[in-house]
Amino acid sequence: MEQRIGYAAGAFDLFHIGHLNVLKHARERCDTLIAGVVSDEMLRQVKGIEPVVPTLERVEIVKAIKWVDAVHVETVPDKLDTWREVRFTHFFKGDDWRGTERGLRLERQFAEVGVEVVYFPYTAHTSSTVLRRALAQLTAAADASALQAQLASS
Repeated sequence: MEQRIGYAAGAFDLFHIGHLNVLKHARERCDTLIAGVVSDEMLRQVKGIEPVVPTLERVEIVKAIKWVDAVHVETVPDKLDTWREVRFTHFFKGDDWRGTERGLRLERQFAEVGVEVVYFPYTAHTSSTVLRRALAQLTAAADASALQAQLASS
């Protein structure tokens, strides 16, 4: 029987329960789980996001999770190129990709090389985007308070 090699990729920046759930559920569906950690450069290039936690620290966090057998740092934007490097049989993604243009294209490309795309429920109530927004609001509030204090002392 063919070994099921799973691949679950993400930024894993501001690590939260949604990330943990994807890795846990992915590991339940494969023999070996490789977590793809998107590099700082790729986050900037592809998503226009400045990571809060640097790549190497994110790798150490993900590597420490008991369901993860190996970590691969993604340095190319094309998932098919990543497949050529890693050779997984199953690709795990949040269901926010299901039915989207990117998701359908990924499914077609992976079907051509025999990779099954498996979707998991997206944790909408806790996401890095929500956490990033909250941090931005806190930073803005702190900056405003500091400015008020500075003006008051002038």
